[in-house]
Amino acid sequence: MNIIHVIVLAIIEGLTEFLPVSSTGHMVIASSLMGISKDEFVKLFEIVIQLGAILAVVVLYFKRFFKSLDFYYKLVVGVIPAVILGVLLKKYIDALLESPLVVAVAFVVGGVILLFVDEWFNKPTVTEEKNINYLTAFKIGCFQCLAMVPGVSRSAASIVGGMSQKLSRTAAAEFSFFLAVPTMFGATVKDLWDFHKHSTLSADVMHQDLKYLLIGSVIAFIVALMAIRTFITFLEQKGFKVFGWYRIFAGIVIIILYFTGNALHNM
Repeated sequence: MNIIHVIVLAIIEGLTEFLPVSSTGHMVIASSLMGISKDEFVKLFEIVIQLGAILAVVVLYFKRFFKSLDFYYKLVVGVIPAVILGVLLKKYIDALLESPLVVAVAFVVGGVILLFVDEWFNKPTVTEEKNINYLTAFKIGCFQCLAMVPGVSRSAASIVGGMSQKLSRTAAAEFSFFLAVPTMFGATVKDLWDFHKHSTLSADVMHQDLKYLLIGSVIAFIVALMAIRTFITFLEQKGFKVFGWYRIFAGIVIIILYFTGNALHNM
């Protein structure tokens, strides 16, 4: 892994983490195209830069995170399904992460859904987070679990889940951002702990590569800040169809590459 890989992966993480296009899917494909092997440091890098993206949400919505305890209760309720299924299905999820073909199929299926989601759920009654009740938060959390399949997109799954519960596009997107904080933070901490227990990287190697972790986290944070702001504005004006067509096109391209040459390979 070199500095170019660091910059590219960090930009991808920051740009796609909160868009309905699957950051995990894009990371899997980008790593495969650039020939980055999934060694211990690469896995650690992909975990750490998520923290940069998470921080972007907290900074942008700082006041929301210190407004009331009710806000946190909703997030706890919303994250429960992911915690339970994450523990039960972790080894299966890890296996799926190794297949670009799974990502491609999920891209296409998710893209088709995004083409029609604005028409399916066009009569919202909830426009603010404070009007979301606990049952709705739990249901959105269940939808979020679909993103355990790489390529589905945590953001897309939770936003569609929110809209199915009568949330407006903006309210669904923002709650998806909020729900990402405990979900991603918890998953990242667990992954870091697992890495700490099983890592064979020496202290010297870690010290040498620490700059990559810092550079990647900063880039992911800055790009995520811009992506979130732009996404909300775009969503209010245009909806999801552009993201749907993008996912379908990207998925088809990945499938073609997968079956016609060595541009993609199982990692």
